[in-house]
Formats: sequence, C-alpha cells, structure tokens
Amino acid sequence: MCKELKTRVLRLVPQTVNGPSAQRADAQPDWSEVLETTSTSLKQGHVVALPTDTIYGLAALAQNSEAIRRVYDIKGRNGQKPLAICVGEIEDIYKFCKVTVPDALLGDLLPGPVTLVLERSEALNSDLNPFTPLVGVRIPDHAFIRQLSQKCSEPLALTSANVSSHASTVAVEEFQDLWPRLAVVVDGGPIGDQSLECRLGSTVIDLSVSGRYRVIRPGCALPATVDILEQKYRLSRDH
Repeated sequence: MCKELKTRVLRLVPQTVNGPSAQRADAQPDWSEVLETTSTSLKQGHVVALPTDTIYGLAALAQNSEAIRRVYDIKGRNGQKPLAICVGEIEDIYKFCKVTVPDALLGDLLPGPVTLVLERSEALNSDLNPFTPLVGVRIPDHAFIRQLSQKCSEPLALTSANVSSHASTVAVEEFQDLWPRLAVVVDGGPIGDQSLECRLGSTVIDLSVSGRYRVIRPGCALPATVDILEQKYRLSRDH
C-alpha cells in the first residue's frame, strides 16, 4: 500500500495585467515556485496531479519504475493497461519513440488533445508497459505540464486523475479521495465546461503501421484529427 503523504495543493496563478510584461503577447504566468516544488516531488519518486488541455492527470517520472508502480496502485489500475508518456516538445518524441510519420504530421497534431501511439525506443524505461512494443505519447496544449516535463528532463508517465473505471475529472475537487496519496496537487482551475464531451480525454491514434492509422479511443478531437490524417497525409484507416 502507498503511505499517506502530506499533500501540497498548489494553485496556478494566471498572468496579472499589471506592468509592462502584460503588454507582451507571449507573456507567461510566473509558475516557477510551483514548477520547482512539483518537479522536486517527481524526482523524489512521488506521484502528482496536474491539469492538461483535456482533463486532470496523474503524473510520475516515466524512467522511475517504482513511481510507475505507485501510479497503478493509486488508481487501482489493471497492470496490463498501458500508461502514456508526456513530453514538452516534438523533438523529445524522437528520443523515446521510433517515428515513421512525417515531421509535419506531428506538428499538425501536437501540441493538442491527441495521443499518438508509436513504436517505443530503447531509451524508454522497459518497466513502463513491458507487455507492448508501443507507447502513446502526448504533448498537451497546456504550458504548465510542458514546462514541467522540460524541467524534469525526461518524459512523464501520464494517466487520468481518477480511480480506474470512474469518470474523468475536470476539477481538483473531483478526485479529492486520491489527494492523501499524492505529493502535490496542482490546481489549474476547472477545465472546459465540465460537460460529458469535455471528459472524453484525448483522442488516441495508433500510427505504428506505415501509411495507416487506427483509432484506439475517439476522445474529444476525433473529426479534426481524422481530417488531417486522411485529407492532408492520405493515411488509410484500419478498422
């Protein structure tokens, strides 16, 4: 069993409108303290909760085998169900995956609410999803989780912040029963409009077979994703 931790709930403060920085279109909120605390907890082998562009997620360092086991334990997740990885930039994908699709395709879909399933490389921890040669990779369109992955200098193992078989969560209060087993809960406020469609999570697409794609989970972005794959890149759909 996981021992209970002294959970820290950290709130992401939005960019203020005071001062000259507010005039810059690329101005980012100062999340340095939250990033530092969260990355330190991850490097200590803990599991944290944080917002993505779709739903709230649980994250641990993908290269830390004990932390991965903690994720499964906290969720009560079937050990044969894979975890995705999250990286900060597209170039990071090439270290942990064997990419056979055009570079431009990755750029058209990521960052965004899509998980791309590719063949894993030898650099990825062999204890992460040891039952499959594939891995799903995400770059959420959310600045905090991307910056966190870059700060950790390795991918995050990522899954939804809920007990397995329970509904996905779009506010931190919705998974409060898990807080005692998490080192940090990053509160980014409510995600989306809290509708059922909003809770579908990312669209999961298998691109491991050259020239083809397979829909593993429709998620929240299927029509737009399929349009790009078929119309722009002429990939054929496997059923």
